[in-house]
Amino acid sequence: MDLSNPAVFVNAELLRMYVGRRVRAVIQVIRSDGGTVTGKSTDDQQIFIKGQPPGPLSTFVEVIGVADSNQSIRAEIWSNFGDNLDTVSYNRICQLANGDYKHLFI
Repeated sequence: MDLSNPAVFVNAELLRMYVGRRVRAVIQVIRSDGGTVTGKSTDDQQIFIKGQPPGPLSTFVEVIGVADSNQSIRAEIWSNFGDNLDTVSYNRICQLANGDYKHLFI
């Protein structure tokens, strides 16, 4: 496992803190068209994922890539997370990973 460039857990609110850095986010896919996926972050805000998915997407998708603006990620890795996800819990992980327990996350 390469730990030299870890991806920070983010939701849409936290994304703006990491522009230019590697991040990971889970979105609910709203629309996919021509190299851009529109999604709803776990904090119910809209974000855009740039890049071509490797295949069909499930309802929830994790993307790892570089935050290229406060509302978009340039995706490097796409992972289907299925059609059901506890977004409240995942959003809480994002908050913990950027708060008092930041040292526990890579």
